[in-house]
Amino acid sequence: MKVLVVSDTHGDVLSLRKAINQKPLAEVVIHCGDGNSDLEDLKPLYPEKHFIGVRGNCDFCVNAENTETITLEGKKLFITHGHLYNAKYGLYNLVCAARENEADLLLFGHTHNALKDYDDGLYIVNPGSCHGYGASYAYLDITEQGIMVSHFKL
Repeated sequence: MKVLVVSDTHGDVLSLRKAINQKPLAEVVIHCGDGNSDLEDLKPLYPEKHFIGVRGNCDFCVNAENTETITLEGKKLFITHGHLYNAKYGLYNLVCAARENEADLLLFGHTHNALKDYDDGLYIVNPGSCHGYGASYAYLDITEQGIMVSHFKL
């Protein structure tokens, strides 16, 4: 299953739309917060895709949870923005939360810095900020055999 992961669009609907259009095979689009309303604005344009979004620290008046845990192709994903886990000060709290949820993959944003890491069975991914100059996103290929993670710039 192909999954597009974005975060921190901060009102940049054009960059979000460009990312979605660049990866037309993505069946799922995950937004890791700070732009959840951007995601909601684009949902009607892509009825064939499944959208998942979590609340970020700049998401006001948004009806989204702070975390989501989903399973795709037998892999459990823990999704959060990261601000509630002090992501700007390190990964420890995020990794602990993902492990408590028995996740195979941790997806988060907040720092605006793209990251791809692997720690003892846990994939750790931050797509970076899909906003403005240097905008980036992550693209996942999730299969029963494993997870492939790639980052792209717009």
